[in-house]
Amino acid sequence: MCKDPAMADGGRALEPAQGLWGELTTDAERHEVAVLALPHVVAFELGLPHRFLGGAVDADGRPLYRVRTCTVDGGPVRTSAHYTVLPDHDASILRTAATIVIPGIVGGPPVVQGRLDPTVAAALAGRRPGARLVSICTGAYVLAAAGLLDGRPATTHWMRTEPFRSFFPTVQLDPDVLYVDDGDVLTSAGNAAGIDLLLHVVRRDHGAEVANRVARRNVVAPWRDGGQSQFSTAPGAPGAAQAAPGRAAGRPPRAPGSPNGEAPTPGIPAARTFALERLDEPLPLTRLAGSAAMSVRTFTRRFREETGQSPHSWLAAQRVALARRLLESTDLPVERVAVDAGFGTAASLRQHLHAAIGISPGAYRRMYRGPRTGGGGLTPHRLGR
Repeated sequence: MCKDPAMADGGRALEPAQGLWGELTTDAERHEVAVLALPHVVAFELGLPHRFLGGAVDADGRPLYRVRTCTVDGGPVRTSAHYTVLPDHDASILRTAATIVIPGIVGGPPVVQGRLDPTVAAALAGRRPGARLVSICTGAYVLAAAGLLDGRPATTHWMRTEPFRSFFPTVQLDPDVLYVDDGDVLTSAGNAAGIDLLLHVVRRDHGAEVANRVARRNVVAPWRDGGQSQFSTAPGAPGAAQAAPGRAAGRPPRAPGSPNGEAPTPGIPAARTFALERLDEPLPLTRLAGSAAMSVRTFTRRFREETGQSPHSWLAAQRVALARRLLESTDLPVERVAVDAGFGTAASLRQHLHAAIGISPGAYRRMYRGPRTGGGGLTPHRLGR
């Protein structure tokens, strides 16, 4: 899933862009790309621009991009993989690059303090006017710390969204998408989402045929459905990820107390425990409020105060989380998963799962479990031509 109005039709090929980013007249005028490697750069992401932009060629096999890597001062930098890299260039190449890519970092002032080292700020300030900015993963912290994302939509790795929001409250952060295209500034979620974004850049600049050729060469999908929510841990209250998986794997013991297993101490925590033990049952608001020994009105207000969500939204999130665990860890039919997670029907499960993470139950199960053979083993994957 991306956030780009031009891709709202589900990935239809874009017309090649014109102007600074998309023009290509002669081999000597290839699109210049500069990759800025900062201290603590994510090693995997550092190489992506060379593979996916540097590997893009036209129908005659001519490279469409010239990709060069630099550090601020031309010196070595330590990577996340505990080795040091020494690029051939310093930040002076930012003055001529049409696109600047900033891979993620795992340390340093941007991610620790929400600020830039003055030398990095000066390097970015000296970039070519109108240059397109692309960040991968926590590279968005660098752009945000430079003030380049103020008031603009962006994304970053789902595990780093909360500190990002605290450091950069004016950025319109969307933690659910794989990437955001805001014209001259593009940001991606973590790690492999950088591949999705770079393929999108190629598609935007030169069309789907070129981007698909790059994807095939690198043995990756040219387009992925869904957003990064499908890869994040299950949402909800603390301990929700270990919540009872309903009848599918055996109902857990009821909380001690009344014969019906009602929680002994009323309140919102008790209501949440009550609900998590009964996700496969009807849980109208009156029943939840009763488990908390409150009126519906008081329960609704207190629940929102304590969790930041309405009871309905919280309950739907817990049921989606349970459905995800069942799809990952059991061979139950989708219809049974829907019942055990409290959605009742496969259609309702499909609707809620797609709204939450952007893909269908079947696609989610295949992603985490792989196709199965009749004997229960994994189907061998074959590389198509």
